[in-house]
Amino acid sequence: MSEKLSQISDLRQNYTLNSLLKENVSDNPFTQFAVWFEEAVNGDIYEPNAMILSTVSENQPKSRTVLLKALENDGFVFYSNYDSHKGEQMADNNKVSLLFYWDRLQRQVRIEGTVSRISEEISTAYFQSRPRSSQLGAWASKQSEVIENEQVLVEQLEFFTKKFEGIEVLPKPENWGGYVVNPNKIEFWQGRPSRLHDRLVFDLVDSDWKISRLSP
Repeated sequence: MSEKLSQISDLRQNYTLNSLLKENVSDNPFTQFAVWFEEAVNGDIYEPNAMILSTVSENQPKSRTVLLKALENDGFVFYSNYDSHKGEQMADNNKVSLLFYWDRLQRQVRIEGTVSRISEEISTAYFQSRPRSSQLGAWASKQSEVIENEQVLVEQLEFFTKKFEGIEVLPKPENWGGYVVNPNKIEFWQGRPSRLHDRLVFDLVDSDWKISRLSP
């Protein structure tokens, strides 16, 4: 075992940047999220829209990082391949969670809710707004499938690059598109000294958001 690994138990940070008081937050969690997200964008954080998406398959939680692409109609929107592992898992079980962690602000946001596909029209519009290289990459990758080596991807990319040569607007693959997570719980966490962190949670009860403070 390396010396650094043996020192894991000694790793700790003191959180002193800010506080999170009930009287200082919006009574709407989406408004509060928008405030924090803007501060994250302006806070020198690498990819502030990166979020951990967790799904459940056969009673086994599975997590990976995806990118938030819109906050619309009280939902968090991201895009993926419908045939990927996460796509199959969300088709089987629409209960998911999201996690944003903004270390430089000593903050995290946890979101629980249900996921569904967005419309083909919106998915197509977003797909065609992406850089052409990203569009070709979506065509080339059969996401989550086992491949022999990197050359398989190189050859697929070359194939679709040639196939769509001269075509200005690429079609969207049928198995690619957007998802929206509609939450029923959103928790805001702000690091505080002595591990007495601030935690405010919004629960959706009868179409209204109820806010509570949680012990750290």
